[in-house]
Amino acid sequence: MSDLFSKYIDPVFHLPILVGVIIFLTIIVASITTRIINLMIKRNQAADDNEDVTNLVFFKRSVIVLIYLTGISFAIYMIPQLRVIAASLLAGAGLFAIAIGFASQAALANVIGGLFIVMFKPYKIGDRIQVRTDLSGVVEDINLRHTVIRNFENKRIIIPNSVISNEVVVNSNYEDNKICKWIDMGISYDSDVDLAKSIMKDEVLNHPLFVDNRTEEQIEDGEEIVPVRVILMGESSVNLRAWSWAESPQDAFLMGCDLLESIKKRFDREGIEIPFPHRTLVYKEPKDKGSDPMP
Repeated sequence: MSDLFSKYIDPVFHLPILVGVIIFLTIIVASITTRIINLMIKRNQAADDNEDVTNLVFFKRSVIVLIYLTGISFAIYMIPQLRVIAASLLAGAGLFAIAIGFASQAALANVIGGLFIVMFKPYKIGDRIQVRTDLSGVVEDINLRHTVIRNFENKRIIIPNSVISNEVVVNSNYEDNKICKWIDMGISYDSDVDLAKSIMKDEVLNHPLFVDNRTEEQIEDGEEIVPVRVILMGESSVNLRAWSWAESPQDAFLMGCDLLESIKKRFDREGIEIPFPHRTLVYKEPKDKGSDPMP
């Protein structure tokens, strides 16, 4: 094979062709690997296995980077001139390594942070999370550098792995997808508290997305399926809260919106008043200076 290669191809072109072949094979191997892993990801997505999807996505990114680094390094090694330059730089390798180390601290921290996220799984692709107080959404991607969160306005929030690894993360899907949704309503002091509590309980029970989250022991003990309590005596209202459960955060949000509307309509029909802010204005008459007695 080498004789045929030398016979039909000018030796001047041997090196460029060899380097081109190495780069071409690198691209082919990376493409085939990507397709295989993408098929595995789709299979797990169809099975609703987000944990394996997270592992496979991170594994795909890592393997692709490794394939390209290996291919490019091998192609550079095949060029004698670059090997000579590399050998001449060995004298300053220590200083160069220190400079690279300082420059790559953030990048390395992100890679390690991403690795820890995949290993310990505080969240995974498809989970609904909240970071700090103003960043929330669904995890869309976890790669070597950052985590991508799609918020509810369909915007992407990109957070470096080293940053999110040190943050307190609220995960609505960790271990259990069920969500307790509080339904808070305020009624006037003149309204019937027992009737208002009964209306709120009925509306929650009749909603199609409501689920009974009680354990068998709690059912045997007679614990209420929908507790409704007075939680605050406000300045102008008696505040009530109903505890309602749903299978997922999405269902809980929809159920909460529906219940606020349906309870308001039931209150209107049953004569339960929802108070609104009142303002009392006091007008003072100016004093008549002419009537003041002389000193």
